[in-house]
Amino acid sequence: MSDRRPHAAWRRVPEPPAAASPAPPAGDGPSVVQATLYREGRRVSSPDSLAETFRQLRRHPDGMAWIGLQRPTEEELHSLAAEFDLHELAVEDAMEAHQRPKLERYGETLFVVLRAARYLDAQEEVDFGELHVFVGPDFVITVRHGAAPDLSAVRRRMEEDPDLLALGPEAVLYAILDAVVDGYAPVVAGVQNDIDEIETQVFGGDPAVSRRIYELSREMVEFQRATRPLVGMLHGLMAGFAKYGTDEELQRYLRDVADHVTHTSERVDGFRQALTEILTVNATLVTQQQNAEMRALAEAGFEQNEEIKKISSWAAILFAPTLVGTIYGMNFDTMPELHWAGGYPFAILLMAVVCTSLYVIFKKRDWL
Repeated sequence: MSDRRPHAAWRRVPEPPAAASPAPPAGDGPSVVQATLYREGRRVSSPDSLAETFRQLRRHPDGMAWIGLQRPTEEELHSLAAEFDLHELAVEDAMEAHQRPKLERYGETLFVVLRAARYLDAQEEVDFGELHVFVGPDFVITVRHGAAPDLSAVRRRMEEDPDLLALGPEAVLYAILDAVVDGYAPVVAGVQNDIDEIETQVFGGDPAVSRRIYELSREMVEFQRATRPLVGMLHGLMAGFAKYGTDEELQRYLRDVADHVTHTSERVDGFRQALTEILTVNATLVTQQQNAEMRALAEAGFEQNEEIKKISSWAAILFAPTLVGTIYGMNFDTMPELHWAGGYPFAILLMAVVCTSLYVIFKKRDWL
């Protein structure tokens, strides 16, 4: 970007109030988080509507407007586009949201898309928000889709340092970038804690851990999509330092932000790799556990089969004398050998021979 003090040739010519831009719709209030006018790094006023912001900015050609919106209406964005000459493609992206992080230049205006993140302790999950930033020679417009980041803290910090804020819209952009990147630190810490807990669950045999690994892996994919493009975006901004005469303090500021986002991106890549390895280890442990259970089940079945063999063998042995005794216990006069004197000893001997033979056969087959 060029010098923070816009050239007079670019500055819009002040118009009388009658020629001001059309007033924003009635629904303007709820989506305009804050609109503030600054001169030389100090707050001049905080208009309560977009129309009033436009009028005051015209009356102060050396001022800077910082307009914050959250989920604005289509009419509000078109009003801003008409006032600040925003490109229609950038406005369309800001309305639709769900954009990848990117940095685009439309003439004198930068359009930046950022993905902020915050860690929700109660749910143990990562919540992502989307932020669109329009940066021109005398204005900064932020459009938030989601709870993160908290730009009110950025505004307070900048107002506490008028010298930094006096550097203009580019300083505000770098402060926003810094806030978004700093917001990644608690997320990284929370995810690291989750991974430590998951490792404990994996080796503890918790069956619910697979679902947790999968859900956290999906969040890391989103986190990668938020952080990885930032590295290239920041290096692109740094490449334009000389061309756009960026203040040396802002150069140091941006280099520090670039270092942080590079570190965060590397950590996120490491998290995703770690989760992949943990999922592999968990699958291996689950397979080993299933194999152990199958072996235990097979051993139990084998032992049960051995018991059945013994029971069946003894049942067969005991069935032989029962059969003989049952036959000869029937009281019929015409039965063979019924009146034979040697019939009783023969029956006893027959039962003993049959039982002994069955015992020997079952013993050889290891059934007994």
